[in-house]
Amino acid sequence: MSVMKQFSAKAMIAVALLFVITGPATAQELKIGVVNVPVLMERAPQAKLAMDALQEEFAPRQREILAKQKEYEDLGEKVQRDVQVMGETERSNAEKDLRNLQREVTRLQNEFREDLNLRRNEELGNLQRTLLGEVQTYAQSAGFDLVVGDGVLYASTAVNITENVLRAMEANFQAQGN
Repeated sequence: MSVMKQFSAKAMIAVALLFVITGPATAQELKIGVVNVPVLMERAPQAKLAMDALQEEFAPRQREILAKQKEYEDLGEKVQRDVQVMGETERSNAEKDLRNLQREVTRLQNEFREDLNLRRNEELGNLQRTLLGEVQTYAQSAGFDLVVGDGVLYASTAVNITENVLRAMEANFQAQGN
């Protein structure tokens, strides 16, 4: 099980225990929601827009690679067809040209894949930040106290103990003489 899934499972168990232990004693009911982040990432219109923009951005380079591949295939067929009538020097030059073209196609493909992955990761990071903001805004406006997904995405001040834990950590850090 991945660390995030273990953490999510522990967070869910902690929330369930919180309800069992404090449920009857609490004067106010907590409003909790769950968000399936992968579904949001897949179905959000912002995701489609980002992926379409990436496709458009990288389409010219993809066409260039396809043209180079076609050039390589055509040269390979020509060399194969004419190898019997070529002289030694001409055949050697043709094979060298073929190898160089193959290297260029491979290089273009690798650069394309790397650049596309970098840009895709940038866009996904931007999309994740946007979705997180949307979840938080919605949760606040709808009066949720806690929203969980792959961990806690939003927690109202009623259930958020982050600041208290942070103060305790800072106090422990200073007490150790750091």
